[in-house]
Amino acid sequence: MFKELRPHLVELRKRLIISAVSLIVVFLAMFYFHEIILNWMVAPLNNALIEVGKKSVHAADGMVTTSQVGGAFFVALKVSFFAAIVGALPIILSQIWLFIAPGLYAHEKKMIIPFIIGGTVMFIVGVLFAYYIVTPFGFDFLITFGSFKFTPLINIEDYVGFFTKIMFGFGIAFELPVFAYFLALLGLVNDKQMIAFFKYAIVIIFIVAALLTPPDVLTQLLMAGPLIILYGFSIVIVKVVNPAQDEEEDDEDEDPYAELKKQLES
Repeated sequence: MFKELRPHLVELRKRLIISAVSLIVVFLAMFYFHEIILNWMVAPLNNALIEVGKKSVHAADGMVTTSQVGGAFFVALKVSFFAAIVGALPIILSQIWLFIAPGLYAHEKKMIIPFIIGGTVMFIVGVLFAYYIVTPFGFDFLITFGSFKFTPLINIEDYVGFFTKIMFGFGIAFELPVFAYFLALLGLVNDKQMIAFFKYAIVIIFIVAALLTPPDVLTQLLMAGPLIILYGFSIVIVKVVNPAQDEEEDDEDEDPYAELKKQLES
């Protein structure tokens, strides 16, 4: 059994090494621009703190702080790593596809470019949706709530970890239509299966939204709502790519004399 798995393990190691090397190279490039990226990441937080200053009369304006020796350096590493994953995503997706390609038909192997482009674009769309739609509402609510009593002192290390968690959560969530398309292309799912799973998908979506977003209902709904819409869109995609066959059609396909019976009946 090990001999049968060995070629697959060797191939997996090759794809992982290429992905890791690409990630390191992009990381080094992104580290040079970490200040620009950090300013972009902190902008929603700064906007929320400005709102605190406008709404709070008795408390001082909030500020971003660090509580660790070398905290700024570790933040730069986290920021660069986040940007590196986004930047290296096309290469990572290509390695995923090349790993599964040997088990595909010739016409399926040609779908590598749509898989890379679609996966990268949808991930970025998810990140931008989280950045421009979700975080402004979430941060404004969480930071300004109770600011009339307390001065918000936001730890930058905690904020960067929290921010990247939300961005990755939305980025991965927006990959749903892409993965649904290719699973349907491979014949692994059809529209009836996805429709039947819909009630369970809603529960899973709200659990994921609760885990990946701040603990307020508004932000959770801002994640769960688009996910439900994306699931519905995925059903439409799967129906076009791999529609479920009716039982009558299945019976006719199984019966080699079905066409002859029809002619005799007529």
